[in-house]
Amino acid sequence: MDAHQPDVQCLDATVGVPLTVKLWEDRTRGEQWVPVYDACCLVLTEDDFVCTTSNNAVESGNHQFEFEPRQPGTHRLEFHKRMAWKFTAEARRVFLIHVREEGS
Repeated sequence: MDAHQPDVQCLDATVGVPLTVKLWEDRTRGEQWVPVYDACCLVLTEDDFVCTTSNNAVESGNHQFEFEPRQPGTHRLEFHKRMAWKFTAEARRVFLIHVREEGS
């Protein structure tokens, strides 16, 4: 896991304390962010879309994911932007989550 790659963002977290990631999503185009992670280290506790722009032709906003870190260490969290009609991801976002024990 290389934190020095330009497309990798580092986040700090604490075991048992919720961590939220928000990603812009244009559902008009059929976009949807899909998380890829180790379920032993991170547990998805909330997956919600908050629409900020909506009318007859447009629906876009923030896709909000909440995870509960379960184990200390550095864990990779990757999001793939999927389109309903494509087999491959159009884009991706990569996060390295540095999780520490509470109180340390």
